[in-house]
Amino acid sequence: MMKPIQVGLLGIGTVGGGTFKVLARNQDEIRSRAGRGIAITMVADLDVARARAIVGAGVTVVADARAVIANPEIDIVVELIGGYGIARQLVLEAIAAGKHVVTANKALLAVHGTEIFAAAHAKGVMVAFEAAVAGGIPIIKALREGLAANSIQWVAGIINGTTNFILSEMRDKGLDFDAALQDAQRLGYAEADPTFDIEGVDAAHKVTLMSAIAFGTTVQFDKAHVEGIAQLAAADIKYAEQLGYRIKLLGITKRAANGVELRVHPSLVPAKRLIANVEGAMNAVMVHGDAVGTTLYYGKGAGAEPTASAVIADLVDITRLHAADAAQRVPHLAFHPDAMSDLRVLPMSEVVTSYYLRLRVADEAGVLAQVTGIVANAGISIDAVLQREADEVGGEGSTQTDLIILTHDTREGTMDEAIARMQALPSVLAPITRIRKEELA
Repeated sequence: MMKPIQVGLLGIGTVGGGTFKVLARNQDEIRSRAGRGIAITMVADLDVARARAIVGAGVTVVADARAVIANPEIDIVVELIGGYGIARQLVLEAIAAGKHVVTANKALLAVHGTEIFAAAHAKGVMVAFEAAVAGGIPIIKALREGLAANSIQWVAGIINGTTNFILSEMRDKGLDFDAALQDAQRLGYAEADPTFDIEGVDAAHKVTLMSAIAFGTTVQFDKAHVEGIAQLAAADIKYAEQLGYRIKLLGITKRAANGVELRVHPSLVPAKRLIANVEGAMNAVMVHGDAVGTTLYYGKGAGAEPTASAVIADLVDITRLHAADAAQRVPHLAFHPDAMSDLRVLPMSEVVTSYYLRLRVADEAGVLAQVTGIVANAGISIDAVLQREADEVGGEGSTQTDLIILTHDTREGTMDEAIARMQALPSVLAPITRIRKEELA
């Protein structure tokens, strides 16, 4: 019987604790799958007392992560510290020391992945990151391995549970954004500082990694278009519903004629799509491949044990391949490093999609004709127009109304120009709301 592969854990917070627990609970089954035992034998955490309480006797606990990296007995380092700072240093040092790395750190890989994967390739070690995208959903494995036959056309995902929970609350209870955010914070779905989530940055880190794997590019987070949900109004969620749509924050990456789209923003999705019915803090990712068609992956995107599930799957993979020749392993980003493409990320002005527009207008004759005239002159075709009754919008005797327009596909640059012209009309009384629409057919 081979001795267990030895694992060092950097950081034993929520995910680290879950990883330790699931590994202990399922160790017999995991050994049977991996071909040998997997044992966490060393843990580094600044709160040594708390770490000891979690792991008990028999595991070395230290305050200094570098002691784990320096230990020649440790085969795999699991980085669960997060962030770009010390985590980057420690991951690179672990690679330099010849250790395999498992990480849940999407921010680190989306920004510094090119450097990290190159270092790992040069050293002949693996960097596994299933836990970095969509928690317990094995989406990285699906993209890298399960769908390897396909030319992937697009990926669209609800990959941030905090924002999805907030949008679900806004829809269910008719709340505005601020009230729904407070709810989410009270219930522990949103952090005290929710900026990374609500501004779409976390989702952008994740879709950047999926994009690289889907299209064989390097990670290009700095080129992603990122918009969050703080500007969404309860009225738009209600109108979308009346038109047969739900609003979701989507991470989207798509193959286009002259490059790749990489964007995060709120989107109207037809209510009949499965992904439109993903509620609360759940995650879901749709992938469209030329051979397979559309596939959907759904599950818990965060939490101690769902994320631990992904961390341990990576540990099992590395254990199976530990002794294999490096050339036999699945490449980090699915494509061999010398076969990566240099597809450019399209600027938003070149992206083609359809739109929902809401205009607060004076309730008077001729306004509708003026507005639709501008849209038509821009060569944008209209899918639907909804005009609300004035008293519905502003109460009895109101002189303002909401005009809702759904368009067919058009270039974003063309839409920008049309919106500027509409905004200049004296009868348009407030900034125009524009939300992109994704049919995901």
